[in-house]
Amino acid sequence: MDNKKNKPLHVVMFPWIAMGHMYPCFEVSKILSQNGHFVTLISTPSIIDRLPKLSQTLSPFFNLIKLPLSSYIDKNHLPTNADSTMDIPSNKLYYLKLAYDSLQESVAEILKTSNPDWVFYDFAASWLPQLAKGLNLNISCCYFSPCPAWSICFFDTPKKQLGDDSAAIRTNAEDYYGPPKWISFPTKIGLRPYEVRKLLEDIKVNETGASPVFDLNRANSDCDMFVIRSSRDLEGEWLDFLGEFYNKPVIPVGLLPPRRDSSDEVEDSPDWIQIKAWLDTQKSSSVVYIAFGSEVKLSQENLNELALGIENSKLPFFWVLRDLKNGFVELPNGFEDRTKDHGIVWKSWAPQPKILGHGSVGGCLTHCGSGSMIENLYFGHVLVMLPFLLDQALYSRVMQEKKVGIEIVRNEEDGSFTRNSVAKALRFTMVDEEGSDYRKNAKEIGKKFSNKELHNQYIENFISSLQNHNS
Repeated sequence: MDNKKNKPLHVVMFPWIAMGHMYPCFEVSKILSQNGHFVTLISTPSIIDRLPKLSQTLSPFFNLIKLPLSSYIDKNHLPTNADSTMDIPSNKLYYLKLAYDSLQESVAEILKTSNPDWVFYDFAASWLPQLAKGLNLNISCCYFSPCPAWSICFFDTPKKQLGDDSAAIRTNAEDYYGPPKWISFPTKIGLRPYEVRKLLEDIKVNETGASPVFDLNRANSDCDMFVIRSSRDLEGEWLDFLGEFYNKPVIPVGLLPPRRDSSDEVEDSPDWIQIKAWLDTQKSSSVVYIAFGSEVKLSQENLNELALGIENSKLPFFWVLRDLKNGFVELPNGFEDRTKDHGIVWKSWAPQPKILGHGSVGGCLTHCGSGSMIENLYFGHVLVMLPFLLDQALYSRVMQEKKVGIEIVRNEEDGSFTRNSVAKALRFTMVDEEGSDYRKNAKEIGKKFSNKELHNQYIENFISSLQNHNS
């Protein structure tokens, strides 16, 4: 056992082809390599190319493999160079999933030639555990989730709840409005009517008359272990429930927070010098940082109401809005001129952890993507939340339960919101006396999330669990 424990591991990672899934896998890969273990990271060319450069010390432990989708893509269905969720509209997801599934033979060949100890996958590759076991190589399979355990528990319906052996999908809207019936502890988690309508539409049909086959129950049930980007401070009861629900080990790897070490490359970049100079002129904890990630595409109506709400709040803001370069949406006429004395709209890449770590930033207006939420809370910033995807909606509901932020009020039926609701939410969280408890709670949770010693304990336990799994 001791020899096995000291033997370097080889881990293959094959995440879903979205940057929100790749970045956490990349962080875990770096952690493993820093501890002397070897990683083979598989994805499509554009996703691999978007990853940060590896240091010379880590490169010997990394094997990055690009698997193009070009052999599968039909030009009538997907753009020629599309190989990630960023490259397609949502109604093309069906074809992207088919292209992703077409990589099974290539993945099997990599597993056969590299013979790893573990293969990490997520919800999209429900076929991977059976594929790995069919190779008779004794490869252990890990479901790695970049999202909290509550997301898995909420969306994967136990088949016994359906009364038959059909796919684990709830088709009644009311089943999603509140906590699932099988959750054994108090929670208000649930979806809004407009979110449920979108979910059921996606389940039933897209432009092809079919939907992507994401077999959540199979993906979750066939793994040997869950590794969750989470912590017990965030969701201890959900982690325990997940382990009982599937009768599997559930290992929180910690939150994989942003690295606070300042590389010379970022410190000396013209962009950061310009951004920092502006932030230095602002009062402590006064600035709202605004960003909606790479997957959210704002409609013109949403962008208008959001911008005018930000303007009406009269708060200092730093808004990262890279989508404008695509020309599909534009800010309201005169917005930048009217707000130039107290706000910046930044239209290129921005060093988010550096900005969030600046003392002038006090709150965040966010889409509630898992990575962004962790970074925001790591720095103890109060949240104004405007989720667009379903996992983001659940994150928002839990954070509102914990009173570290509030959601912008929306129409329950169509999900629309107004500039007034945006301005009201911003002022409540940032400056109103009634929001002082939320600001205090956010700072307290930030102290826990940024605890380096606790983070290291999660990492040690994670690696130990991989090494000792079959011992």
